[in-house]
Amino acid sequence: MYKVTLEGEDAVIRIKRNLMNQERFSRLLDLVNLEAVLEGGRFAAAKEKILIGMVGLPTGAALLRDPVLNKDAAFTEAEREILGLRGLLPARVQTMEEQVQRTLENFRKKAGNLEKYLFLISLQDRNKTLFYRVVIDHIQEMMPIIYTPTVGQACLEYGHIFRRPRGIFISAKDRGRISELLRNWPQREVRIIVVTDGERILGLGDLGADGMGIPVGKLTLYTACAGIHHAHTLPVTLDVGTENEELLNDPLYIGLKQRRLRGAAYDDFVEEFIVAVQEVFPRTLIQFEDFGNVNAFRLLERYRDRICALNDDIQGTGAVALAGLYSALRIRGGKLKDQKFLIVGAGEAGLGIAALIAAALAEEGLTPEEARQRCWFVDSKGLVVKSRGDLRGRKLPYAQEHEFIWDLQTIVETLKPTALIGVSGKQGLFTQPILEAMGRINDKPIIFSLSNPTSRAECTAADAYTATGGRAIFASGSPFDPVDLEGKTLAPAQGNNVYIFPGVGLGVIASGARHVTDEMFFAAARALASLVTADDLARGSVYPPLARIREVSAAIAAAVAEVAYAQELATRPRPEDIPAFIKSLMYEPGYQSYV
Repeated sequence: MYKVTLEGEDAVIRIKRNLMNQERFSRLLDLVNLEAVLEGGRFAAAKEKILIGMVGLPTGAALLRDPVLNKDAAFTEAEREILGLRGLLPARVQTMEEQVQRTLENFRKKAGNLEKYLFLISLQDRNKTLFYRVVIDHIQEMMPIIYTPTVGQACLEYGHIFRRPRGIFISAKDRGRISELLRNWPQREVRIIVVTDGERILGLGDLGADGMGIPVGKLTLYTACAGIHHAHTLPVTLDVGTENEELLNDPLYIGLKQRRLRGAAYDDFVEEFIVAVQEVFPRTLIQFEDFGNVNAFRLLERYRDRICALNDDIQGTGAVALAGLYSALRIRGGKLKDQKFLIVGAGEAGLGIAALIAAALAEEGLTPEEARQRCWFVDSKGLVVKSRGDLRGRKLPYAQEHEFIWDLQTIVETLKPTALIGVSGKQGLFTQPILEAMGRINDKPIIFSLSNPTSRAECTAADAYTATGGRAIFASGSPFDPVDLEGKTLAPAQGNNVYIFPGVGLGVIASGARHVTDEMFFAAARALASLVTADDLARGSVYPPLARIREVSAAIAAAVAEVAYAQELATRPRPEDIPAFIKSLMYEPGYQSYV
């Protein structure tokens, strides 16, 4: 610690204590003896700058341009004096609370959601601490802006609203030097990477490099919802081209203007990326995000037992849907094994949901074959049945012995499902006649319209409630406003993966798990369902309020860590109190004192 005499008064510059937690300075701190004591007279400006420079802390305008260290007008009088900020800031020192108030005032003045998105992104570029304080304290208001549905619109316009680069862009032209590119990232202690190749962004399709908004958004939620420090996160886009003709002809598109890599060239490129991550960031969880169906399952199966990896579109969607079904059965009664599930959409999300439902049914005593018989699929061509000659791969185990039916309404009328789950990305697919049929078949039909963003939802909350006389147990991927019907207000639940993946990632990091298993997602689903209260169910919500998301993530992280220790996958010593240990790791945004 340096003790400095200023104007006859002692001032303690607590650089060692305050900066030891910031890993970017740790190597520089090792180079200096911070036990020296400087005494006497005025501490000259030159000496101040030398002292600050020894630990790598920027001063003056450079400090105000550092989004991790910047506090804007919240720098104290002493900090302004020593860090060369006099005259660069208004005279009055402000509190974070006042900054939050100003931020909300300006945020709420923005005309549309995309403008609000750009406002928040600009704040994140300027002052990360304030950004996360605002998001965490107002999560229900901010979530639709920083993620679905607004992030979908942001990705559609990414090249046109591009402000400054985020994360790492690795293009097909970078083959042979991917590890070199990763070393350009300023942080060395990366613990989680979200990576996409942009082929299936939400329900919007192939957006190529413009899909970077998804990894950025997901990692923002890892920090806001689970307290994983933003310095430990890295968004990555693998730019392998695009098949989107509009982007290929757009002069403002930010990615490679070429057709997508396929086959061995694509696999070799991804392999090089995986090897490079293991070399540069060896303790990192890799989350595959929004890869096309042709690659998503292959990559997960290829790497899940080799590295620490997950696919949120497959596993996270399955867990959040299963948790919603558990809660729905608390409303309508009955057991999971007594239900018939009609899943509309046989891609990553649908097959992920069916896989986790089957795992849950096995716990209730069903054989794998019996479990699959409870899950019926509809794809773009109709009912998935054994007589179809076009079925391949992962759909085959779910093909049923039944006549082929093409029309969805006829399928519903014939099969009489108790739960209708939409992951098709087809707006309005659940028409009024279909919803009315679900209401005739069931006293309390389960209707989940999970496609994102809102423009791709199979039906709205109002559609489901109106067609069933308010009896539907409804959940959606993107948020919908409460619905007033016959004197009662129904609050639809948002079955968003944000309830699952941040907690899973935190549990994996806390335990140092070598792999991510299906049992971890099963545990996450049960933990989430257990946090739904009777009051939540009375309002028609099968998930907890988003305001409780950090509590939810902490509980899921503890459940995931328990699985990691039980399966002997953890590399860190087991703490005596796992929940308390988990909470101690969670980042809470607040300004540190530099002086």
